[in-house]
Amino acid sequence: MKIFRFIVFLVLISQIVFSQSKKNIEHQTLTWLRYYTILPISEKWSLHSEFDNRSFVHPIHENLWVLRIQGRYRTNKNIDLGGGLAYFSVNTQTPLTDPDFTTPEYRGQQDITFINDIAKITFHNRFQVEERFIQKATKTELLNDYSFAFRFRYRLQSTFTLWEKEKRSLKATISDEILLNYGKDNKKNTFDQNRIYGALRYHFNPNIGLELGYLKSFQRRASGVDFYDRDILRFTVYHRINRKIKS
Repeated sequence: MKIFRFIVFLVLISQIVFSQSKKNIEHQTLTWLRYYTILPISEKWSLHSEFDNRSFVHPIHENLWVLRIQGRYRTNKNIDLGGGLAYFSVNTQTPLTDPDFTTPEYRGQQDITFINDIAKITFHNRFQVEERFIQKATKTELLNDYSFAFRFRYRLQSTFTLWEKEKRSLKATISDEILLNYGKDNKKNTFDQNRIYGALRYHFNPNIGLELGYLKSFQRRASGVDFYDRDILRFTVYHRINRKIKS
């Protein structure tokens, strides 16, 4: 019950932020298309990679694409550790502008995830830290300078099986995530965003899964008074590379 109370608390805090900032909100609709691979290395180690392309719908326009790779270590059945790097190529954050260049971001990330099974529901409590190096730019060109900031993320996620037969299954996922900035260039937007997500994932077999979900993102912009309110349809292909693992 404490977990569900905490979810309600996070949602209420987000709604308070929403209600206080209605005058400067830009509503957007996007699609996120992702290919996620898992390469087992040993019983405890695995290599995860993903390619994610994000686009606006009205009008159709590229938002950004992401390439991410991370190593993960399962210490035991309840604790999972991860660390890796990501590269972001940002075209624009609003479909109404179309710059002649893309803005790169280089990001490091580390996380610890606590995993618990309660009444056939798997709960993931993930605490993640990111180190973000974003190249600065004017409206017309990139600058030879970077801004740096930490970002702290907490995500509470629950996953449960709706249907299972032989090697096939249908699972549901519900999550809520809070993201906070820390850095000299982020004094006005310490609260970065809140993400609420729900999805269904169908596995043809343990190695191939397709997930379709809806993500609601509410993000404060660098000005501190402007916000993005985003409705996101997310489609993911999960691919676990089948190989024999030595004990």
